[in-house]
Amino acid sequence: MNGTIRKIGLLLLLLPLYVSAQINTERVMTIARNALYFEDYVLSIQYFNQVINAKPYLFEPYFFRGVAKISLEDFQGAEDDCSEAIRRNPFMVGAYQVRGLARIRQNKFDGAIEDYQMALKHAPENVVLWHNLTLCHMQKQDYEAAQEDLARLLSIAPRYTRAYLMRGEVYLRQNDTIKALNDFEQAIAMDRYDADGWSARAIVRIQQKKYKEAEQDLNQAIHLSVKNAGNYINRALVRFYQDNLRGAMSDYDLALDLDPNNFIGHYNRGLLRAQVGDDNRAIEDFDFVLEIEPDNMLATFNRGVLRAQTGDYKGAVSDYSRVIEVYPNFLAGYYQRAEARKKMGDRKGAEADEFQIMKIQIDRRNAATSKSDKTVADADDTDKADGEKTRKKSDKNVENYRKIVVDDSEVNQRYTSDYRGRVQDRNVTIKLEPMFVLSYYEKISEVKRSLHYHKYVEELNHRKIFPKTLRITNMEAPLTEKQVQFHFALIDKHTADAVADSRSAEKRFMRGLDFYLVQDFSSSIEDFTKSIVLDDTFFPAYFMRALVRCKQLEYRKAEAASIHAASGNSEGKSEVTALDYEIVKKDLDQVITLAPDFVYAYYNRGNVFSTLKDYRAALADYNKAIELAPDFAEAYFNRGLTHIFLGNNKQGIADLSKAGELGVVSAYNIIKRFIDRSE
Repeated sequence: MNGTIRKIGLLLLLLPLYVSAQINTERVMTIARNALYFEDYVLSIQYFNQVINAKPYLFEPYFFRGVAKISLEDFQGAEDDCSEAIRRNPFMVGAYQVRGLARIRQNKFDGAIEDYQMALKHAPENVVLWHNLTLCHMQKQDYEAAQEDLARLLSIAPRYTRAYLMRGEVYLRQNDTIKALNDFEQAIAMDRYDADGWSARAIVRIQQKKYKEAEQDLNQAIHLSVKNAGNYINRALVRFYQDNLRGAMSDYDLALDLDPNNFIGHYNRGLLRAQVGDDNRAIEDFDFVLEIEPDNMLATFNRGVLRAQTGDYKGAVSDYSRVIEVYPNFLAGYYQRAEARKKMGDRKGAEADEFQIMKIQIDRRNAATSKSDKTVADADDTDKADGEKTRKKSDKNVENYRKIVVDDSEVNQRYTSDYRGRVQDRNVTIKLEPMFVLSYYEKISEVKRSLHYHKYVEELNHRKIFPKTLRITNMEAPLTEKQVQFHFALIDKHTADAVADSRSAEKRFMRGLDFYLVQDFSSSIEDFTKSIVLDDTFFPAYFMRALVRCKQLEYRKAEAASIHAASGNSEGKSEVTALDYEIVKKDLDQVITLAPDFVYAYYNRGNVFSTLKDYRAALADYNKAIELAPDFAEAYFNRGLTHIFLGNNKQGIADLSKAGELGVVSAYNIIKRFIDRSE
């Protein structure tokens, strides 16, 4: 790793940007923060390394490198970098916040609590800090402190629904279901489109054995959040309690589609499959459980029973023997093994098992009479007739092998670990599908969409003038370390080529693309501009210059918002104006003039109009894009949202439905949020 960083450092020094003996740290920091903002974490770390090497006394590069590391799940590295930032500037609230998150991910809750308390001295009304501090106290089971945190949080933000969910859970952990229910209902009343409120109330109703009402709440939670496996696991449980085995199995199927490694999903589905006679597939589920937990004797015994039922007596005897070795007084184990041995023709082995059964029964009768022989009463043989249909996951009583498993917390409670921070926050706002770019890299979609194509781009690829296949995508992938090296080397090569062939628009464009990929937006714009000067008909240069300028504006807006938030002025004036976007629009206008069939220019211009809240103009561009490409999924999605922004919910839902059909799966969640508003 260090060798790679050194090599990248040498390559950086070769760039025209760094020709002086000392690097321009302010410029490199800007590029690094660009890379960080656009989630190119590996690349951003390389730039922050350069700044740290040049000016190790600065606190900001350590802090931002810590942000990048926590995003890459290098939690110890993030903690160390934030500590370095705090050492240089002990008043930096963000560093305490990120270090707190890094410590949480390492289960260092005491250290995280110290960080949040220190940060709150400097920012006493920061909702995120109070949120995470509360969850840390809950993890420590210090419910009194958690209640104090929540009281303060609600005094600052009385309409913060997560506070009610957390307080409800505190009450639930203290077995006060009435107060918990009140808080969950308050959360639902404040935001009925938050799935967690419905799933939280379902938890209480499960504990109250109100299974029909719990199922209704879980239906609503799933309606709002189709990708939460925990809700399907919980609904399977309430359906099981209502003897709806087929419905429960269906929910386990859906949960395992979302979370294929879910232990409870496989174990319980295996039990239900066994109950309905689907023995072979039940064995597959228990095989999976035993891959995760090879020493799970209850799963081993269940698999043994199923193997015997499918005629695999040798496999069954092997499973029974493993269980008996751990639980030597387990009568059902000897009985099942005796039956399997008889069917294998092993009469001697079967007789030995039957003798052992008789011996254990005699010993138990004697123990019951004298109550003096403590050795024969195994702990695993207690609670055989408790009448419950479920068992806790931590319950290892082998007699409970037929019982459905539930988490020790009774049900999955996703919001209990909903830690928040500037890195880990999930943007839950409804937003447009992003703009299209020309790039070499594309994220793999979880749902296969149509291949984006244009004949001119295909011709460029056919000529093999680019180092890699040029793709049209709006799902950009961040660069790996190897790719970072590759593109810095290409910049050097293209610089030499440009000197040798100073009239080539395509070579300038290629270097501009390399600069773009390493997040050096200013240098990329310079090269795209030079490409246009050399050939004003080369429309890819206009297209990419518009895209990069738009990203610069997005970053500037985010920076301005961050500054205003830090100063407590959430309504601060933006540094970006409509005139800034006019320059972007002119480049896209030129692309459309030069290549009127390049649908991605209409789409991107539609996004620009939407950003400016000129929704009528945006609709016109999305309409044209769809007219030219009837299967353009992202255009349907954005047109659907634009209709919704204009209040045309029915038209918007129709477009979102089409987008979902074509592969934009997030469309379905938005449909569910708005469908009742359109009626």
